[in-house]
Amino acid sequence: MISPDTHLEIGSLLFEGIDQIDLTGPFEVLSRIPNATCRIYGKTAEPVRDVKGLILTPDAAIADAPQLDILHVPGGFGQESLMEDEAVLAWLRSQAAGARSVFSVCTGALICGAAGLLKGRRATTHWASFDLLPFFGAIPVDERVVLDGSWVFAAGVTAGIDGALRLAAELRGEEVAKAIQLYMAYAPEPPFDAGTPERAPAAVLEQARASVAAITERRTATARRVAAKLGLTVEAMSQP
Repeated sequence: MISPDTHLEIGSLLFEGIDQIDLTGPFEVLSRIPNATCRIYGKTAEPVRDVKGLILTPDAAIADAPQLDILHVPGGFGQESLMEDEAVLAWLRSQAAGARSVFSVCTGALICGAAGLLKGRRATTHWASFDLLPFFGAIPVDERVVLDGSWVFAAGVTAGIDGALRLAAELRGEEVAKAIQLYMAYAPEPPFDAGTPERAPAAVLEQARASVAAITERRTATARRVAAKLGLTVEAMSQP
């Protein structure tokens, strides 16, 4: 836990094609951490649209961001275009080197991996991309939230809220995290038990896989190129 007297600079990466819950779910938690400033940074300061068309506006461009204490890297289909964007990758490497903690949500882990930041780390990501983690030298862990030292990884989409609460507890203690959870009335009772590949009906899972087949193919091809740049040779894991 960090002293409550220590001000924290928290920054989230925003990009075109982001999955907004990867950003806004954790933001709901992180913005309520006491004695902290929570800001959003894009490649430029221009508004972008999330994967479903929601318009989001960054506070500033990444070039104007201060050194962050907490670096939050969301995911979404737009992650694909950043995996070979050296300006963004260099920024992530620089920020991660000076940050107290890095928080990856969903396929944000693939962006971190492309920056060379996952080698030897226990990590997780969205179920549809979980098998790609070894391409980046990561150790895949099939859990909703994974802690590896000062890094926090959340699996798919809504897991970002869980990960952010775990991070809040690491930073300010469990009582603070519990108070944030209570304010949010975060006590999920989903109407269906179909939130993981293991629990979803076979027909639903098959349809879901088909819906992401194209982006999964592109991600795999990009992961292979990145692995070659990182000097790694690995085959994809079997999907759950």
